Amino acid sequence: MLLAKEFVTYLSRQLAAKLGSNIIEISNPTAVAELMGTIITDELSVEDKLNDEVRTLLEEYSVYMSNNSISYSEMFRRIKNQLVAQRKVVKASGRDTGDPMKLSRDKINEISHKVVTALRKSRDCRFRRDSNDVRLELVRLISEILQNEDKAEKAARAKIRTMKKEIPEGSEEWDLLHKRYYAEELRNFGIDLAH
Repeated sequence: MLLAKEFVTYLSRQLAAKLGSNIIEISNPTAVAELMGTIITDELSVEDKLNDEVRTLLEEYSVYMSNNSISYSEMFRRIKNQLVAQRKVVKASGRDTGDPMKLSRDKINEISHKVVTALRKSRDCRFRRDSNDVRLELVRLISEILQNEDKAEKAARAKIRTMKKEIPEGSEEWDLLHKRYYAEELRNFGIDLAH
């Protein structure tokens, strides 16, 4: 998944806390946060399931691809793009669409629409403003939190690159250092995934 489950939990708790003011009246913040977390997780896992489906398809054609010198990555991209277009899936990765954040603006908008629809049906909250005002506030809050997450990610990577010893990305040592530095940088932005 594009965002870690811990980060999705943090994001949904923050959204429930920050929305619960003059925009929405929330009687059960925990239930609202869980509802939002489920929606966000479901939306992000759509593309993961699609990737798994493409990998399964490519396994069936591995001999054909090797006999005809077709690159796995090129074929993966082609098939995935075709399935995305057929199923009208909104790509989650912002970097694929030129957005600076992990999530694309389109995916954030799609998530905001689904969250607002679910919140309108929920007995745990009552809207004080128009649904679109709530949705726009959700988009703003998600974008703000993701910008800080992106800054923390870049700072963690920069710390690893500036070490005296060159550590190859993807190695066990790199993963451990990244996890530690990433958590430190998130705390610098006031984001604590443990709470």
